[in-house]
Amino acid sequence: MAALSDRHTGAPFADLVDLRQIAAEHIEPLLQEETAAWRDDLDWDFRPSADLVRRFVRMQALNGHALVKGPHVVGYSYYVCEEGKGLVGDLYVLATHRTVENENLLIQAILDSMFRTPGVRRVESQLMMVSAPLGRAVPYGKWFQSYPRRFLEAPLAAAARLPLRELPGISISPWAENKQEETARLIANSYQGHIDSLINDQYRSAGGARRFLMNIVQYPGCGSFFAPASYTATSDRSLCGISLASMVAADTGHITQLCVLPSRRGTGLGYELMRRSLIALAAHGCRTVSLTVTAANTSAIRLYERMGFANRRDFAAYVWEPK
Repeated sequence: MAALSDRHTGAPFADLVDLRQIAAEHIEPLLQEETAAWRDDLDWDFRPSADLVRRFVRMQALNGHALVKGPHVVGYSYYVCEEGKGLVGDLYVLATHRTVENENLLIQAILDSMFRTPGVRRVESQLMMVSAPLGRAVPYGKWFQSYPRRFLEAPLAAAARLPLRELPGISISPWAENKQEETARLIANSYQGHIDSLINDQYRSAGGARRFLMNIVQYPGCGSFFAPASYTATSDRSLCGISLASMVAADTGHITQLCVLPSRRGTGLGYELMRRSLIALAAHGCRTVSLTVTAANTSAIRLYERMGFANRRDFAAYVWEPK
């Protein structure tokens, strides 16, 4: 590929370029600014994710588009497609060029690409760094649904003072890899009829939940899975609740999943699982812990607020599904 300065000369203008035609050094300023934004705004170490982007861009193996103005790449987005669904992996535009219009250029381009992919019937995304995430106009609006979500954060200095909740008949143990299949079934059962199953269709089946769980445990999108702060709850030898945690920075933990069976909601099980995860993260040296929650899930938000969480950022889950 020719250098960008050779391809784009004269007055600056916007252009969309296939990400597989972009050299890794051309997106380096984007990745550096995005890494700083995740650190400053969310206490999140984005470097592992940025390294994956660099690697796949070098391999010319990342499906997506770059937004070019003059000689510079000022934005990028990439996507993956699997089993009838497209997923927007990331979208970031430099702060100096960040407008809804520029972001929508990228959204339009990747939606066009995904909906041209044979078998794709649905696209999902949760984009933390877009401007005006709530109520914005987007391409393919007739197929679009937005679900407001919140990024909550809590200090861990007081975690040890959270009172123990006695749960007769419940045994809580550290999560282990041999619990993956049972955990997947629990996730699917817990999210039946739940609003989050409209956001992530992997929650609708044990097979989908298994893939969701694999992504949490094996890939850095939600940080590095941290088994010492992850727990399972069992009653009559059956799994009835889980709390899964990851590390998203050297001193920041993240709760990637907290769910209990519908029959156990309101019993204090979710609280006790969360309490143990917070104590374990604090013992590991974490200063803060974060999680994400759908705004309509008011009962969960009340629990998190009682445990010291406060809203740090509003964002949204986006779904496009042709009818």
